[in-house]
Amino acid sequence: MFRLRHIYYIIASICFLLYFEPVWAQNIPLSTEYTRIYDFLDELSTDGVISINHAVRPYTRKAIVDWLLEAQKGDTLLSARQKKDLQFYLNEFALERDTVKDNYVQYTDHKTFNLSLADPQFSYISPNKQFKLSLRPILGMNVIGGKKGVILKRWWGAELTMDIAKHLSIWGSLRDISWNGTFGLSDAYYPDVYAKIDGAKLTKSSYLNNLLGVQYKEANYGGDFSDSRGGISAYTWWGSIGLQRENIQWGDAYHCSNILSGRNPAVPMVTLQLTPCKWFQFDYFHAWLVSNVASKSYYYEQQAVNKADSIITNMQYRPHNKFMAANMFTFMPIKYVHFSFGNSIVYAENNVQAAYFIPFAFYKSLDHLLTKGLGTENQNSQFFFTLTLHPVEHLKLYTSCYVDEVKFSRFKKSNPQNNPISYLVGFDWTGWPIKGLGLKGEFMRSYIACYTHSIPVLDFTSNSYNMGHYMGDNAQSIFVELSYRPIRGMHVGLSYLHDTKYNSYNYIRGDVANAIAQKPFDKTIFCNEALALDFTYEVHPNMYLTANVMYNNARAYDNLTSTCVSEITGTASTYLNKYAPIFYQGKNLTASVGFSFSF
Repeated sequence: MFRLRHIYYIIASICFLLYFEPVWAQNIPLSTEYTRIYDFLDELSTDGVISINHAVRPYTRKAIVDWLLEAQKGDTLLSARQKKDLQFYLNEFALERDTVKDNYVQYTDHKTFNLSLADPQFSYISPNKQFKLSLRPILGMNVIGGKKGVILKRWWGAELTMDIAKHLSIWGSLRDISWNGTFGLSDAYYPDVYAKIDGAKLTKSSYLNNLLGVQYKEANYGGDFSDSRGGISAYTWWGSIGLQRENIQWGDAYHCSNILSGRNPAVPMVTLQLTPCKWFQFDYFHAWLVSNVASKSYYYEQQAVNKADSIITNMQYRPHNKFMAANMFTFMPIKYVHFSFGNSIVYAENNVQAAYFIPFAFYKSLDHLLTKGLGTENQNSQFFFTLTLHPVEHLKLYTSCYVDEVKFSRFKKSNPQNNPISYLVGFDWTGWPIKGLGLKGEFMRSYIACYTHSIPVLDFTSNSYNMGHYMGDNAQSIFVELSYRPIRGMHVGLSYLHDTKYNSYNYIRGDVANAIAQKPFDKTIFCNEALALDFTYEVHPNMYLTANVMYNNARAYDNLTSTCVSEITGTASTYLNKYAPIFYQGKNLTASVGFSFSF
């Protein structure tokens, strides 16, 4: 019989292992929005200096330090600028190396604490190295201007990280963000105040752009929202388990991943990561998604007074429960070949399903076990893989594939149906023949009915944002960037983007076979091209100066005839308003400048 003392023995055994085994320090994920360090690590990896797992992001702070120290050992392979970047980031991750930072304007004893003003931050490490703390403010502003007016983006907040006894990490951050576009806007484009407010909102679940998704609050001046992330993680050298709210990106990609892009608002999740050896990594999470679908059986009753001064009862319907479980196996048999595969399931039940807490499971099989007996609709399962190759020095090739559903009979030329899959291929060429010069390219295609489901609550979405590539199904994306890093901390990039959305379909049960038998990539209903020049300079760690000049042309086309029941028809104006922010509709030349403390 399983007794309480058995639980005590298990906990005591885990504590024993954690205490006596070698450990990692600061198992805290570093947001992928801190683009400079991620770009630098990608550069070192492509140059063949270090070997990293590109398939699962964000990286932990300690993993980043390990790669930086690995690069330090091979400093003969680094350029003069890369060596300066390396020392810059080693100083930024000083706490992970059991020391304090060295800054220009600071008050410090150089052993246990540092109060910095040039890089606003307070950091502390106890004399026995068993407690580490970092606290920094967050402040930033970005001004975007064009022929349609001006939008001011501002954000402020704070970020805290702690590491206790080299086995427990705690972190949290809060950013209050707003887009204000009610001043300087031409009435020719925004005839009333409501259009002006909506014109300042650059991201929405239906918009086809790569901006991070948000959930707006009530505001009378534009888009106002907050972003709170954080978590707690227990760890040792071979792995970690945690509860966190972060943006997850799965799949090797530079512009946008087609497996998990991390574009949707962050969601709370239980996470597990195992790294028992250098050539294998396992990642798992179980997440609580936001369905944005009202449940008719879950509501609050609310009394209110109507216009006739009578008391009435309103039903406040709550969102339907929605969950997701996913795993990823990564194998790195040799330094220049990385292969990852995994599967996931999006499910909607009254409560969490224990079967989907099994980390190594194949979830489609479990789904059949749980639903087929009643003849009910399956949940929404997927599988995916990604492959990264470094065939020669300075070159990285990668591909990712997301499979919503597959039947091998559909691969026959005689079968008109196409499997609802998404694939992405890309390359990264850097450091040759000119040090600091790089060229990247990505091509993505998603077939009809990919990421969708006949039951809205089971779509591959959270907060109504697609969790895969932002273009969704029956779409194509081409991205190319030429970049140059002339000095430490500076990045200049010239990029071209061509996004195309084709016929739009509903995933209607009974008409699915007809929908996926239609010709994919046929009638264009939306297209956006953008040519952009970006400038970023990291003056101090997490202190940015940015500038951007971009020309874009977002246009849409009529589709007034349908070839099957599932096809959605509409006018050009309908598609344009659905897929593009007002600010970027049509031909635009825009410029932006900004600064920030922290990203």
